[in-house]
Formats: sequence, structure tokens, C-alpha cells
Amino acid sequence: MTTRPIAVPAIDFDRATKRYGTGATTLESISSQVQRREFVSIIGPSGCGKSTLLKMVAGLSPITSGGIAIHGMTPQKARELISFIFQDATLLPWRTIRQNVVLGLELDGMARETRNAKVDAVLSLVGLSHVAGSFPRQLSGGMKMRVSIARALATRPQLLLLDEPFAALDEMTRDRLNEELLRLRDEQSWTALFVTHSVSEAVFLSTRVLILAPNPGRIAHDVSIDLPFPRTESTRRSEAFERTIAQVSRALRSVSAAAVATENGASISDEARTAGAHPA
Repeated sequence: MTTRPIAVPAIDFDRATKRYGTGATTLESISSQVQRREFVSIIGPSGCGKSTLLKMVAGLSPITSGGIAIHGMTPQKARELISFIFQDATLLPWRTIRQNVVLGLELDGMARETRNAKVDAVLSLVGLSHVAGSFPRQLSGGMKMRVSIARALATRPQLLLLDEPFAALDEMTRDRLNEELLRLRDEQSWTALFVTHSVSEAVFLSTRVLILAPNPGRIAHDVSIDLPFPRTESTRRSEAFERTIAQVSRALRSVSAAAVATENGASISDEARTAGAHPA
């Protein structure tokens, strides 16, 4: 009788906490798992630690306590499995599109012939072969972001971290890139952790949405998105899509309202202490 090996999650958060030297706690006791090939979006009020959480997963910001495992390894040991896409495309203006995409492979010391083949493949995958010799200044914002995605995918990551990559784009371009991102995930089978402020974007892309509450950042809601794949423009017109947006929006509003109430309560307490210390 053979025993099947237990599948290790793509990401395993075990009471992951982030504090700074000032004593401020940005994230507290984050516990959750992201399974392989899941697409999980993170939303929440500003300042709840969404981007910090991504940086902790990437090993760019140390964990104060608890743990994060990437395919069973620490973030530092799993760095070769991870690619990070930021809000800004961060392209080198003096390098062509091809030269920007190949950069990570060059840094890895990959042989020229092999890396050229990989770059050809990924440029074709994102529909940019025709601008391979162009420079970033010659491209639109949407095309620059596709270059950034191509550069991230050239290393064949198993985990893709995306920090509001489409926030600066117009709605039509954003919708098109959302569909393209899901197509790429279907072809390459990576796992995604995606930060966004857009509820509709989170619902369209995700298998699950994590809603963070602030002060300190923590998971308030974990919402499964039960919409079939592939997702297309018709998905956005469906009643199920609208219902799910409403569900996630209600959860987000409850978190935001609680945060405002807490802040107002703290302000009133501070005013009361001040008044007590300095009577009129």
C-alpha cells in the first residue's frame, strides 16, 4: 500500500506578525493558507498592511513573530520561486523591451541561447513580440505593465505577487489586462497573491478574497468566489458577479466602519484625557 505525499500549500501563514521598533503593530497573527494555483486577492482600508504582507511573503520585510512558509520553505529560501510585480512597471528606460524582460535571466546567469528562447516565448505569450526592440517611452501605460508581467513570468515563477499593478490604468485597459492575467495563469499554472483597492477587480480575478481590518492589520473576512472559469466580459455582466461584488463590498464596509468607530473613540478618549489634565 502506497501513501500519497501530503500537498504542501503554496503559502502558509502561521500567526505572522509585523511590529516596528516604535512598538507599532502593522500586522497581527495572520493565519491562513493559499493552495497551489489559487488566485487570492487582498483588500482592505488604507494602512491595514496589504503591501507589507506581500513584502513579508517575498522576504523583503522580516517577520517579527510567527511564520510564513512558501512551498514549505522560508521566504528567503523560496526566492527563486517568487516574482513580484509592483504598481509601477519599473522598466529601465535605456534598455529595450527585450532587454528589460531578459534582465532577471541575465542576473541568474542563464546561457544566452536559453534565455533568448525564454524571452521570445514570454513576449509572444503577452503579445509584445512586435515591440521587442522598442524602448519604454514608446509604449502606453498598459503595454508597459504587460512588459513588467512578461519580465516576472520569464523566470517561470511558482508564486506571483502583485501589488496594485493596474491601479494607474483606465478601466478598459485594466479589464483587458485582468482577462489576460487569468489566461496566463491558466497556461503557466502559478499561484497569485494580489493586492487591490478595487472590489470588482478582486472578485473578477480571484478564487478567494481576504479582507484585512486595520489597527492592527488582521484577516476579518475570507470570502470564496464561486464564479466559474474562464472569466470573460460576460462574467462581468452576470447577476452572480454583481451579487458577489455586493457581498464583498458589505464585508469591506463593515471593516471600514469599525475602523472609523475605533479611531473616533480613540480621539474622544484623547480629548477627555487632555481636558482632564487641563481643566477650563
